[in-house]
Amino acid sequence: MKFIQKLDAICQKNQSLLCVGLDPEYEKLPKFLCENHGVSAIFEFNKQLIDATADLVCAYKPNLAFYEALGPAGLEALYKTIEYIPKEIVTLADAKRGDLNNTARQYAKALFEFYKFDSATINPLMGYDSIAPYLKYSDKLIFLLARTSNPGATDFQELECSGKPLYEHIARKAYEWNTGKNIGLVVGATAPKELSAIRKIIGEEMPILLPGVGAQSGDLAQSIKNGLGAHKGRLLVNVSRDVIFASSEKDFAQAARRRAKHWRDQINSNR
Repeated sequence: MKFIQKLDAICQKNQSLLCVGLDPEYEKLPKFLCENHGVSAIFEFNKQLIDATADLVCAYKPNLAFYEALGPAGLEALYKTIEYIPKEIVTLADAKRGDLNNTARQYAKALFEFYKFDSATINPLMGYDSIAPYLKYSDKLIFLLARTSNPGATDFQELECSGKPLYEHIARKAYEWNTGKNIGLVVGATAPKELSAIRKIIGEEMPILLPGVGAQSGDLAQSIKNGLGAHKGRLLVNVSRDVIFASSEKDFAQAARRRAKHWRDQINSNR
């Protein structure tokens, strides 16, 4: 199944545009889990979060840094997590890879063949040849960084090049390169004005990953208004810390469900 079909199907089934970031910072996990499971607490934490929220989300987005930092045990937890996520739900590797074509082929193989992610975040700064290996996986999708949610995004992404900000050039190139319908963009909820400009450039069909809601205090209502695409969808609204760390006690999964439901309902009320 193509990524777009899978995304549209789960958004419709769960009536949700919510993407939950599975970023299990080990030091923040409930202490009782770490005492009982050690580093394996990462998978147990994710497992319980997935069990509690799977009917409320359209996607799960593990940030690879939180797994790589723990070495082989962390990578094993990542693999087991992806295997555990229900197959109908979109999986998104927050990897932000960006390298030479030869290296990119290996990154793509790891993300799409070994871990079997449905999609991944990619840095397009090195140009088309650096993203081409990912595009060969026609059933997968890559989200190119365009206008990110962090404060430092203004350092480069808003610099004018030939009279237009860099993020607009990235959006135009993404639209041009999207012949296989397997490119999307990352645009932060902290930049709703820029999001509006980007959506106009790429049209309604391309998906947008929207970080910056929750802990980064992005403008949810305006971002949804400016970022919705086809069928009032094609927008993955990511929330991480506010959901997964809603509680550090034994009720952490139930607390995460309450926050996930809150965000799912908030998103839907603005669609």
